[in-house]
Amino acid sequence: MFPATRVAELLGTRYPIVQAPMAGGFTTPELVAAVSNAGGLGSIGAALLAPEELRDAIAVVRGLTDKPFGVNLFAPLPRAEVDAEAVAALSAVLAPLRAELGLPEPEGAPSPPPSIVTDQVAVAAEERVPVFSFTFGIPPFETVKEAGAVILGTATTAAEAAELEEQGVDAVVVQGSEAGGHRGTFLSSFDQSLVGGIALVPQVVDRVAVPVLLAGGIMDGRGIAAALALGAEGVQLGTAFLGCPESGTPELHRRALAGSSDDATAVTAVFSGRPARAIRGSFVDVIEESGVHPLPFPLQGMATMDIRNAAAADGRMDLLFMLAGQGAGMVRSLPAGELVETLVHETMETIREMSR
Repeated sequence: MFPATRVAELLGTRYPIVQAPMAGGFTTPELVAAVSNAGGLGSIGAALLAPEELRDAIAVVRGLTDKPFGVNLFAPLPRAEVDAEAVAALSAVLAPLRAELGLPEPEGAPSPPPSIVTDQVAVAAEERVPVFSFTFGIPPFETVKEAGAVILGTATTAAEAAELEEQGVDAVVVQGSEAGGHRGTFLSSFDQSLVGGIALVPQVVDRVAVPVLLAGGIMDGRGIAAALALGAEGVQLGTAFLGCPESGTPELHRRALAGSSDDATAVTAVFSGRPARAIRGSFVDVIEESGVHPLPFPLQGMATMDIRNAAAADGRMDLLFMLAGQGAGMVRSLPAGELVETLVHETMETIREMSR
């Protein structure tokens, strides 16, 4: 029998396994529902969805499963300031790439989009989503909690975990430095908050009373068993689900994952303006070697979108923003439900082996 934990009881799932909410189309309703139907918690990465798009996604998921699922949002950030000189410096560095791809030089500077977090939270509350999670800080979640949602917050340090507990979350997702995707850091510097899961989980477990889940580098049952041994009561896996046919992972991204090595990823801000672990390519080298600082999030992503779109059309994996954790090379192309069942079997087998 799989170990009973407070996380599974809290989420209302058979297993304390959460499919990470990856924004940008990766966590399709089909993926979310398949994970939930298999006994885990599927999660909608909703940060980039307009409020009505989020409402539609929730409806589709509910049409595919009657099990609990989650919705994840980015906490609101200060409005990014546009620096014309910084934009010009970045454009100069990227000019050779644009010429290589046959792209015109951009006109003007990117403009920060208006925040939609308040409206997204309102949809989550109105739809009474079973689980509500967030990253990048702490959004106003009172209305969602009053509507009955279980609240999960993301922490990259023990201090952040303590702050989340104080603000009333039901559980903390600890994001180790191994994790793919944007860093959820919100109290200290990104560099100081790059702590590996093995070091971080025991510190957080000793600091807070709410249940803890570990995210970062977990690709199979051995990783889940290790997280439980460290004191976590659940796990969150993102990269592991990118190979599932139900995910929205583009074909080039799938190919890059399949051929990746243990040193294939890096934490860098060159893609979006916020540090994120992604597969390293020549795009990273070009900007980092230039000495030019990325524009603040999300302006950097807006200013480089044309290059990434053209690169995708041209099959240039080295220029794409492909988020992935340090276990990327262990991705398996299994249907999501089968992957959950495999993870459970592997975890139980690992625990049995350890007990011997």
